[in-house]
Amino acid sequence: MGMSTGDGKIKLGVLGSGSGSNMQAILDAIQDGSLNAEIVLVLSDNPDAYILERAKNAGIAAEVIDCQGYETRFPDVSQREVAEKLKSLGVDLVCLAGFMRLVKQPLLDIFPDRIINIHPSLLPEFPGLMAWKQAVDAGAEESGCTVHYVDAGMDTGPIILQAKVPVLPDDTAESLHARIQEQEHGLYPAAIKQVAGSMS
Repeated sequence: MGMSTGDGKIKLGVLGSGSGSNMQAILDAIQDGSLNAEIVLVLSDNPDAYILERAKNAGIAAEVIDCQGYETRFPDVSQREVAEKLKSLGVDLVCLAGFMRLVKQPLLDIFPDRIINIHPSLLPEFPGLMAWKQAVDAGAEESGCTVHYVDAGMDTGPIILQAKVPVLPDDTAESLHARIQEQEHGLYPAAIKQVAGSMS
């Protein structure tokens, strides 16, 4: 892997589909010195995603993933291209930050136990889409967020760190989501730091 630089700085590749607020939180942690890492590439399956703008504004290479015209699938050929690109840049850890496609074997084989994701629930509860809305609809008293290793399932890999967020009686899906996101922004950099420590 790319950790031969000697300064222990871990190289990150970030995949996202949306606004990139978690990528920004990772960047902030790097800039304030609490996370010894460098984001070397940001990739998005959505050419209009704000995460690409955030990357460019921070001087980070940013590219659109060619998903061969598929709306939701992440084709094997696209995954192999992504994996090769990340590998060529010496990426140690792949961070999914609001990435809406399921990662499968081509990427998992090239980065075994080196892909992590953040999910807005206390897994294994509420996997899948809009987990904050699922929690409110289910009348849950507690939710939160989870950083976990990615395997071939939907939000099923081993858990790294979790943060709990109470569901308040008057919570809407939106208000709960906003409070979960606040916790995500502290949790993700902390989890990356923990994983980096176990890799070195």
